[in-house]
Amino acid sequence: MDNAIETLGLTKLYGQARGIQNLDLQVRQGEVFGFLGPNGAGKTTTIRLLLNLLQPAHGSATIMGMDVVTRSVEVRRVCGVVSGEPAFFDSLSGRAHLAMMQSYHAKGGPRSEELAERLGFDLDRPVRSYSHGNKQKLAIIQALSHQPQLLILDEPTGGLDPLVQREFYKILAEEKARGVTVFFSSHILSEVERICDRVGIIREGELVALLDVNDLHKQQIRHMEVTLSRDVDVSEFQLEGVEIVHCEGHHIELKVSGGVGALLQHLAAIPVEDIVFPEASLEDTFTEFYAGRGGDE
Repeated sequence: MDNAIETLGLTKLYGQARGIQNLDLQVRQGEVFGFLGPNGAGKTTTIRLLLNLLQPAHGSATIMGMDVVTRSVEVRRVCGVVSGEPAFFDSLSGRAHLAMMQSYHAKGGPRSEELAERLGFDLDRPVRSYSHGNKQKLAIIQALSHQPQLLILDEPTGGLDPLVQREFYKILAEEKARGVTVFFSSHILSEVERICDRVGIIREGELVALLDVNDLHKQQIRHMEVTLSRDVDVSEFQLEGVEIVHCEGHHIELKVSGGVGALLQHLAAIPVEDIVFPEASLEDTFTEFYAGRGGDE
């Protein structure tokens, strides 16, 4: 399968600080690729290099077979981008802003109306009056309107309410179905698991792992608090993938790795009064993932 994105030894240095170093990455055409890492890991630097907003110290990158430096104009024509900090012409209406941006592309226009309706976005208000969430909708519409071959999305759901997020995921599924490649940076583990096929994990500017999303699920770490109607017997919680963090009286706190099926079956057989079990934390998952690979987290 051809690659939509390919980097070879891509490196960007900031004086003594390291942005990214010797990044070798291949994103296949038609896949949704999650690009994950803690703040400062090099995700945004990578995206800016792909868009030729930064120049590499050495190494190369191609998008759809085109060098991102020597053919940057052509590269941008095939890309739709939602940046981490989108900027707009505040004096224009949403409609006028989109019309101006779409004038650089052969396609667009009518699709803006459809996307605006699906995302619940008012095209006719001035950009300066939009909330953060509405500006994020505008960025998404701008990225999708010209029917790009590749979407580069940096935290695209920030500021969107849950119903709009759900519609956005539907739109991404439709884009994937028509062969669009999606390069997706996010810090929300459940979001990544929901929409991505593969993930690359970057740490301190270096790619430390490439995983299928099912393998990422096995790496996830979750914390659970359980309250029983009697005192806790710690021997009841000595299960594979379960670590006891704290236990006192009727209450026990657990760290759970990977799947939770066996634990939930076990809990069903003892007198549980309450369970607190939030979504997996990407930060905790990274900490465990790096620690298992000689990290110093």
